[in-house]
Amino acid sequence: MPETPWREAITAVRHRAMQVLTPGAGFTLTYVDTPQPRPGQVRVTVEACGVCHSDAAITAGDVPHVTFPLVTGHEIAGRIEALGDGVTGWGIGDRVAVGWYGGDCGYCDACRGTAVMCTEPQIPGLAYAGGFADSVTVPAAALAPIPDVLSSAEAAPLACAGVRVFTALRQSAARPGDLVAVVGLGGPGHLALQFAATMGLRTVSIGRGHGDAMAALELGADIYLDTKTDDVGAALRDLGGAAVIVAIPTNTMMTCAAIKGLAEGGQVIVLSTTGTTLGHALPGPKLEFGHWGGTAHDTRQTLEFAARNGVRPWVEQMPLEQAGTALTRMASGQARFRMVLTTT
Repeated sequence: MPETPWREAITAVRHRAMQVLTPGAGFTLTYVDTPQPRPGQVRVTVEACGVCHSDAAITAGDVPHVTFPLVTGHEIAGRIEALGDGVTGWGIGDRVAVGWYGGDCGYCDACRGTAVMCTEPQIPGLAYAGGFADSVTVPAAALAPIPDVLSSAEAAPLACAGVRVFTALRQSAARPGDLVAVVGLGGPGHLALQFAATMGLRTVSIGRGHGDAMAALELGADIYLDTKTDDVGAALRDLGGAAVIVAIPTNTMMTCAAIKGLAEGGQVIVLSTTGTTLGHALPGPKLEFGHWGGTAHDTRQTLEFAARNGVRPWVEQMPLEQAGTALTRMASGQARFRMVLTTT
């Protein structure tokens, strides 16, 4: 996919943004002030922004402490157009990505270890206006460079869904040759299959119906199991048991079926920002939940790994002003497999 030519830095004092005025309302195309970045911040011309399930929860008002009106969007790819005082290491025109991790407080206990678990996270769309817009101003600490071989539309989903599954697999107990089961074939699932396969893991895709079987195999799955016709637990046990099951909360029934095929001491990793658990279904193996993803450094490593190993999100692109249509298509499960808004 050819890269969109870089536009000159925005000189107008206002830019387009898709605002949600009240909880559950649709998107309204609005022209908002384009701020000058404060010390430690950069302003980014947005070229692409992925549409995540979290955007549906945020715009519905289902996330605590959300203030309306708001501009959501935390899978951002674009180019730096302005630098705040004190920002070093970045230049005008640099291609950058920003994900769910959009900065941190810098002083809580988590920030002294795993900053992604900061008690005051700076999430785009929550802490400040997000990427469903022509421009976004973010902390410089949130930036990850985009490799040249990735288009902005490809890089954007990797900054959230991509880093979440890549970091989860890297931190899991699975090692090359182990069996990993990926439940569902949505935005995170189709990336999990690719990352797992390129990491040397035996990969099983678990879905409902045969409609996704060919896509799953093309994405790197060794085997596709259909919960409608297959005894998923027995099939996984016959394969030696899954060292890791990767799941998202919306696929709870399929995950519970897969758990019966978990190997002794295996792990279930629930990719969730809400703290959803499947503890009631686990007889004893380790459970990891609430896996948010990673810091900007993790995003950089995700993008670099994807660039080197041919991992690419399958995306459907829509113009910014069709944010409502894109969100509906994502939430209904119709997207193949990630919706991305573009500004040109």
